[in-house]
Amino acid sequence: MAINYPNGKKFIPQKELPKKNKKKDFSFSNRGKTLEDELNETNEYYLQMGLAVIHKKPVPVQIVKVEYPSRSAAVIREAYFRTPSTTDYNGVWNGRYIDFEAKETENKTSFPLKNIHDHQIHHMSQVVKQQGMAFMIIRFSSLQRYFIMHFEELEVFWDRMVAGGRKSIPLQEIEETAIEVVPGAFPRLDFLPALQQLQMKHT
Repeated sequence: MAINYPNGKKFIPQKELPKKNKKKDFSFSNRGKTLEDELNETNEYYLQMGLAVIHKKPVPVQIVKVEYPSRSAAVIREAYFRTPSTTDYNGVWNGRYIDFEAKETENKTSFPLKNIHDHQIHHMSQVVKQQGMAFMIIRFSSLQRYFIMHFEELEVFWDRMVAGGRKSIPLQEIEETAIEVVPGAFPRLDFLPALQQLQMKHT
């Protein structure tokens, strides 16, 4: 199946992992997991424990070509992203709407702002205006360090870049403005306590 971005460039999907029939394991012993893997499993844990309802947003895709090799099977051969995606996750926690983007970088000293897009900043701004909580979770994969940054802090760094300043956020500034989430084992990335701190800080 060929999926293309609105600009015509080809989208190359990552290989899907084989599905397992056994019950989900929350041990998080696999260090090769991506930030998305860790968040998906953490969010499933939250859901099962009744702590929060958070899901990854589906990607809006327009199917344009389908083939039917048999009566019981349909194969999508070509599709396009209909609209730019907003943020990665949204849901409800503690009676409040939350909406956030998850990003990771191999960089050890700063987070490149090129990883974020204009429409995502605009979307998070709209969420905050409606009294929702918008934030970003950053993973420095080579350092195994995680941070949760409220949109208000992120917006300061974004505006600085737009005004001609730095195109990245130094790790030191992230340490000063964001809340660090220390990874554990059960769940791997328990970010709700940090979210609680973030809420208190911005109310």
